[in-house]
Amino acid sequence: MNKPLDPASMPAIPESAVSQWPDVDSLYRRFDELVKQPIRPIKREAMSKVMGYFDERCQGSKRLSEAAKKVIPGGVQHNLAFNYPFPLAFAQAKGAHLTDVDGNRYTDFLQAGGPTLLGSNHPAIREQVNRILDECGPVTGLLHEYEVKLAELVCEVMPGVDMLRLLGSGTEAVMAAVRLARAYTRKKWVIKIGGAYHGWSDQLVYGMRLPGTGRMEAVGIPRGATANTQESPPNNLDALRRRLQINRLRGGTAAIMVEPFGPESGTRPVHADFNRQLRALCNEFGALLIFDEVVTGFRAGLGGAQAYFNVMPDITVLGKCLTGGYPMAGAIGGRRDVMQLLAGGIGTSSRRAFVGGTLSANPLSCVAGYYALLEARRLNAPALVWCFTRNA
Repeated sequence: MNKPLDPASMPAIPESAVSQWPDVDSLYRRFDELVKQPIRPIKREAMSKVMGYFDERCQGSKRLSEAAKKVIPGGVQHNLAFNYPFPLAFAQAKGAHLTDVDGNRYTDFLQAGGPTLLGSNHPAIREQVNRILDECGPVTGLLHEYEVKLAELVCEVMPGVDMLRLLGSGTEAVMAAVRLARAYTRKKWVIKIGGAYHGWSDQLVYGMRLPGTGRMEAVGIPRGATANTQESPPNNLDALRRRLQINRLRGGTAAIMVEPFGPESGTRPVHADFNRQLRALCNEFGALLIFDEVVTGFRAGLGGAQAYFNVMPDITVLGKCLTGGYPMAGAIGGRRDVMQLLAGGIGTSSRRAFVGGTLSANPLSCVAGYYALLEARRLNAPALVWCFTRNA
């Protein structure tokens, strides 16, 4: 067994991986030009070649897909796995490569949608996970050394996090952040910057992916669930101020929630000073600023977008990279006085925001997250990934 990484020997926390913020106005002009382009279908001969690959080399995936459709709605458990003519089924993952059940090898640019910053099945992390499984198994439901170590490390690298509460997923963390903001401020409205995805909870399935669409994807959700959720367009501070002014007369705004790089993982980027202006508006109107750093946390640099912009949110939502690709990757962190309202147990205040989770902060996930973040710091992995993708 290799010697575990020693936190004391780690280099200083690296600077942000993002070297320069883009010209946002220029990007939006290019977006507009692309939207105006005609739709160009794939040529028949090219499509035939692609379909031939599936027919000739992916029969194992096809058989598994057909079996899955009988017991799984839609045939897959994860939205990223949908594919045409059928989803590929994978048997091995290592580093930057995947091997499917038919033995075909692929370069993995998806990396599970974001969690595996170090690549799939990193040996240094796997070794520590196997060790903890031998020692105590995956879950105890009680306090473990590594939930403390992981919390300490996140508080060290993320400037806006004084305390951390681990949860099951990014969706759970967003739910907790909204509840915590309302409990702390005693106000009711939550404004999200439109077009952002903040998980699939009832109150946040609102204005997703396209700003101004409201409840477009809200089938099965009562209208009351989103009654106190609002959206405001990205990069439009005048519209946001007007909404805050109206809300002041109707129960007040508990929080503004934003993906700090912009909605939909930064695909609709915000101006470089947008988050700083959000911070000022929150201060003026007594609202909390929530950064959803599920995407940017640890990948924009270990300090996340808050370190890059030097804007401190009151609450930070984390997920994906937090546990190095292992399950139960969700957390909220933030100011100590705000986070104290999550304290549970005997003797705590009756005024608290209740959260829970049987598998939250389990030893397996915590040891994986702790050593994944240490390894990311040692390698300065966020900067390496950013450099590669910028030059690809």
